[in-house]
Amino acid sequence: MELTALSYIIIAILVLDFAIDQILDYLNARHFDDATPQLLNDVYDADKYHRSQQYKKENYRFSIWSSSFSLLLTLGFLFAGGFEFTDQLARSISDNEIVVALLFFGMIVLASDLISTPFSWYHTFVIEEKYGFNKSTPMLFLTDKLKGWLMGAVLGGSITALIIWFYQLTGRQFWLYAWGAVAFFSVLMNMFYSRLIVPLFNKQTPLEEGELKTAIERYASRVGFTLNNIFVIDGSKRSSRANAYFSGFGREKRITLYDTLIKDLDTEEIVAVLAHEVGHYKRKHILFNLFLSTILTGLTLYLLSLCVNFPELSHALGVSQHSFHTGLITFGILYSPISEITGIIMNYVSRKFEYQADNYAGDTYSADPLISALKKLSRNNLSNLTPHPAYVKVHYSHPTLLQRIKNLHR
Repeated sequence: MELTALSYIIIAILVLDFAIDQILDYLNARHFDDATPQLLNDVYDADKYHRSQQYKKENYRFSIWSSSFSLLLTLGFLFAGGFEFTDQLARSISDNEIVVALLFFGMIVLASDLISTPFSWYHTFVIEEKYGFNKSTPMLFLTDKLKGWLMGAVLGGSITALIIWFYQLTGRQFWLYAWGAVAFFSVLMNMFYSRLIVPLFNKQTPLEEGELKTAIERYASRVGFTLNNIFVIDGSKRSSRANAYFSGFGREKRITLYDTLIKDLDTEEIVAVLAHEVGHYKRKHILFNLFLSTILTGLTLYLLSLCVNFPELSHALGVSQHSFHTGLITFGILYSPISEITGIIMNYVSRKFEYQADNYAGDTYSADPLISALKKLSRNNLSNLTPHPAYVKVHYSHPTLLQRIKNLHR
């Protein structure tokens, strides 16, 4: 392909993004062998800590290979004229721009996922298996892949087709209609994700009567939190990792507990974790995040509308015939530095929200069982207790375990 000035900018962004990630990963890896902070001395014994260090190092080596391969694959695809070939192949099947775009994205996404599948397989069935996390089976792994492709085709394809249709109807004003559609879809997913999407992959059952449910209901009543939907999800079918999350709002709000969480923690610790999730709701973090992400989506779509008509966007990828879908790819790469900055800001806000939710749990229930739960979860997940501060600022949506415990000891 013939490289343009914009092509070189794209290549520079891809390489710089890779280099920054590698530097951050390297800085973080240098802390893998640090001594455990005094407040966390009871998280690991010597053998368990050594095992967590080996787990982190193995994942670090794997990430170097996988991310390097991804960069080389992307650059190779660009230099070899892969975007032009895919665009022409899609146009040989249909002359409808929406169909062409769906075929174009579908072929690229499917090919990319197929090529990366061996890496996912190795990480799941070699690394995660070695350290006792993987509970999945090859059949379940492949079934999840097929379901993911189907869901991506239906949801992703529908949104893409709708946005291009808006573009065809309204020109540069498409961003307003697309913004409204994406915002509506985001609200819909926030409300009904657990009801519509989760059942495709996991089984959810109401929490059975007993000590735990009684303790949860007693706490919810005390803090004035109406909670009729408490579900247990069979997370253990794929992993031994434990989790809990809050989803929805209004009548659709629900707490979901992983069966592994119920297995690993005692009743007080589970209620403390749930109190943290209630804190997110009470402090309106979910609504704020939805509002902020909607604003950022609007900003992104507006910027896209300013430049999507420039043929230079397609030519930078080596595509001779300009189109919305090829322009969208170039815009996405050019926008990625801004996305990285907004991601850092969002992570900062998220960490602040986590402190607030922890404080709510400590004030309305108790800090000690929450601290105990956090330590258990970190130990069971072989978590990194000494991450590099720069790595935390860029990648962590939650404060470190040490930061959270210091905050709870305030």
